[in-house]
Amino acid sequence: MKPPLSLLTLCLLLGACGTPAQRPDAGIVPPVSWQSPHTQDAVRSNPQWWTQFGSPQLDRLIDQARVGSFDLAAAIARVRQAQAETVVAGGSQLPEVTAGVNANRQKLMRGNGYSQLDADSDNSAVDYFNANLSASYEIDFWGGQRASRDSAQFALQASQFDQATVELTLLSSVASGYAQTLSLREQSRIAELNLANAQNVLKLVQTRFDSGSATALELAQQKSLVAAQQRQLPLVQQQAQDASINLAALLGRPVQALALGQENFDQLSWPTIGAGLPSELMSRRPDIARAEAQLAAAQADVTVARAAMLPTVTLSAEIGSGADRASDILRSPFYNLTAGLLAPVFNNGRLGAARDKATARQEELLENYRGAIINGFADVEQALNSIRGLDEQRHWQGEELKQAQTAFDIAQSRYQAGAEDWLTVLETQRTLYAAQDLNVQLRLSRLQASIALYKALGGGWQVF
Repeated sequence: MKPPLSLLTLCLLLGACGTPAQRPDAGIVPPVSWQSPHTQDAVRSNPQWWTQFGSPQLDRLIDQARVGSFDLAAAIARVRQAQAETVVAGGSQLPEVTAGVNANRQKLMRGNGYSQLDADSDNSAVDYFNANLSASYEIDFWGGQRASRDSAQFALQASQFDQATVELTLLSSVASGYAQTLSLREQSRIAELNLANAQNVLKLVQTRFDSGSATALELAQQKSLVAAQQRQLPLVQQQAQDASINLAALLGRPVQALALGQENFDQLSWPTIGAGLPSELMSRRPDIARAEAQLAAAQADVTVARAAMLPTVTLSAEIGSGADRASDILRSPFYNLTAGLLAPVFNNGRLGAARDKATARQEELLENYRGAIINGFADVEQALNSIRGLDEQRHWQGEELKQAQTAFDIAQSRYQAGAEDWLTVLETQRTLYAAQDLNVQLRLSRLQASIALYKALGGGWQVF
């Protein structure tokens, strides 16, 4: 399979990047396949990946986050700044033209005048009017002006990719936060059921104690279990409220304005996600594309710094006219042509240091680019590994929960009939409560692993 076109190659083909550029050699060979087991399906672009979790409420939260997030709004503003910078940098590619109109009066206040002053005792006031149109242009012998424009364009692309990265991080955080909020609500519901169940068992133990069939130790143990359940309930409710507060902050609103509805945790489902090939990852993740664009901008900056050490040639032309009276301002036209050569002779190493700084910056961003690629591979591997491990855990935990429920039902019935001791009932209660809680936690982890895989694969983002 042919490797996908990179960001810079696409820009070259489309003519969007100005100076031809090739993908930098990061010295990293992508692995042939992912180490963790995964579906072999190719990645299908899905810009609205969150819809695959089957939650209309999540869809609404995503829409609210896109509108209300201050982080995303700030990233969009940074893109507008970069767009303005490209206009500034591109301005040097064409001549700069200025126009001016001047009016001047010289008046001798006293004395006979002096040679630098046109006014004298015979003519104490002199008027002069002129108009001119001038143009100046610096010849780009060494490509510095062109490189400055290219640097700004690559910086614009980097800011656009940064916006995509911020958006992807935001939306995955919203999805994960919503799943966590629903899971804590479910844990709170289970805690309430467990408390009610423990209280029912306490009534049974109390009845047996009153009749002399249960000991004071058994009664105290069950009361202790009920108290533990009562303590657990406000803890889970507090955690659920904290999750709602964090979710509201992601949406850019106070928690009082957050409306989540009554969607149940078990309504969320995770899709099957194709991971594709590792070699495709570099064209799917906006953070890698951003690092690549930043490196391209740094390469252009090196050219700018080197050009600053070489002579520059500036051409200028002026056409104008002047007169002693405003009505005659256009009757004496003139022109002026100028060519100038300016070469740095001594600057105490400032220009050389600027070049070295640009070169070091390029080396830094090359390392950042390499790190982004490796981190991208690691993110996908970790997500795939989590999915595999959680699927296996959930399979056996489902059996654990089923048997824990059966054991508690049997122990409770046998104790009520006087055929089982209380320690067995107490132990089966605790085992059942722990299994129910773990079941919710594993389901949440599995949902978050799918969200993490979507994020690791770049979501639905595309270079083109």
